[in-house]
Amino acid sequence: MSIIGTKTRSQRLATAGTVILGILLLCALAAPWLSPFDPAERATRPFASPSWQHWLGADDVGHDLLSMLLHGARVSLFVGVVAATVATAIGTLVGVVAGYARGVLDTVLMRAVDVVLSLPVLPLTIVIGVFAGPGLRTQIMVISAVLWAGMARELRAQVLTLRERDHIQAQRAMGASAGYVLRRHITPAVVPLVVPQFVLAVKTAILLEASLSFLGLGDISAASWGSMLSMAHSRNAFLTDAWLWWVLPPGIAIAVTVLGFALLGNAIEERARPILLPRKASRRSRLRAATPETVADDVQHPLVVDNLTVRYGADGRGATAVSFSIAPGELLGLVGESGSGKSTVAAAAVGLLPPAAHIVSGRVLVSGRDVAAMTPAELRAMRGNRIGLVPQEALSALNPVMTIGSQLDEAVRAHRSCSRADARARSLDLLAQVGLGADRADAYPHQLSGGMRQRVVIAMALANDPDVLIADEPTSGLDVLREAEVLALLDDLRTRHSLALLVVTHNLPVIERIADRIAVMKDGDLVEIGPVSQITGAPEHPYTRHLVESAPRLRPALLEAAR
Repeated sequence: MSIIGTKTRSQRLATAGTVILGILLLCALAAPWLSPFDPAERATRPFASPSWQHWLGADDVGHDLLSMLLHGARVSLFVGVVAATVATAIGTLVGVVAGYARGVLDTVLMRAVDVVLSLPVLPLTIVIGVFAGPGLRTQIMVISAVLWAGMARELRAQVLTLRERDHIQAQRAMGASAGYVLRRHITPAVVPLVVPQFVLAVKTAILLEASLSFLGLGDISAASWGSMLSMAHSRNAFLTDAWLWWVLPPGIAIAVTVLGFALLGNAIEERARPILLPRKASRRSRLRAATPETVADDVQHPLVVDNLTVRYGADGRGATAVSFSIAPGELLGLVGESGSGKSTVAAAAVGLLPPAAHIVSGRVLVSGRDVAAMTPAELRAMRGNRIGLVPQEALSALNPVMTIGSQLDEAVRAHRSCSRADARARSLDLLAQVGLGADRADAYPHQLSGGMRQRVVIAMALANDPDVLIADEPTSGLDVLREAEVLALLDDLRTRHSLALLVVTHNLPVIERIADRIAVMKDGDLVEIGPVSQITGAPEHPYTRHLVESAPRLRPALLEAAR
């Protein structure tokens, strides 16, 4: 299923939830006109069975149950929406303030959150309700008091992350006040997360309202669905057949309402957080999975990208009809400006596309096998074994609380059955291959320079002798001399190990000195591919010519010093 199919699924959930809630809301608003009788008037004999005049029969007093059900929707939905609104407002305020302010205020607010979350919800609501007395205000207060804490904790975590983003730090560096940053940057970023939280809170609030009303803590002058259940229980409805039309309708109404809010809330949350979208293979991929194929010509090239098209969302950009192959010992440089689709192609080759991205067509073959057709177990067996990845930021790729040696040992033992001593010996050999001494095995990532950390992640990628190595912006964050050193190391390693090496970079002047071929991407399209001499000496595409002419180049002396 493509991303279009995934979006359709999300739309179906939202549509179903919206239709359910729309019907319920219409019934609640039009209750005075839809109700055949006044819910407080005795319309027939007690315990009357359903008839054409009284569709749901009557209670023990003779009140029309259909009229009570329609008017009960108004109370249940009112309490649910108002309580969820109050809880969302409190939770959002506490979460945003705590996450942004940090320090003592954050500690105090989060301890309050911990206390609320540590208490069982239903007993807490009962205790507060008993002391406050029955009524709609009590219900709203009690439900709000137990719902806000979970929202506050989740939003605080998001704000903590946002607070450290570079654009927020830039605003603070320019002297922007806390109020300005919260209003213009933090709040718009958390609103998409607040909306699904609110919708799901309404669902929970309606369930809690029904529980409180059933326990006698509702407003006796305005019966809700929970109150109908409470009255049915206390007035012996279960001793007769009356429970069929007195208990089941409000119970079903509560269940359908909760279902509607759950469907709508989950659909909104999926749209707000694309990472929640399920990964689904395309129909073509599923057919290939059912009948695995290995093309003889493709086996000669450890990495083949054949007419690959990747999309982010239904209408988002990605990569379109990208095709190339890399032979053993060959280095292909994939260049282009930021956002051109280079990293998307690299992620597709390793089977690590983000959940919001989907392969629409084409295939990626690693050692003759289609990555998109592999099962999760097969992908795990392939990654780090047949294909290795050197990520963009070495510091983020390394565990800050583990030594370099232990992380290399872990990479070795992920695909090999060997003793700790053998794994450590292999780790030391890998460090030597990338130009680091054995003493670095006991160092932590923060004790190494940026160039050293990059050499470590290269060593980890080579731990199990892969056929293909993909380096995604391997020199990101390094100075120009260290950049040349790392690329020279990759060039040496691919020759020694006969690797099919794909280097994703935006630095054309450096990659052109070590690559066999260069592929140029722009706006998701592979505009030109060919030998280095052709790309740099006689480019055919206007964008390639512009890229070559505008790229600054290192002096040969600096490159020789790096080597």
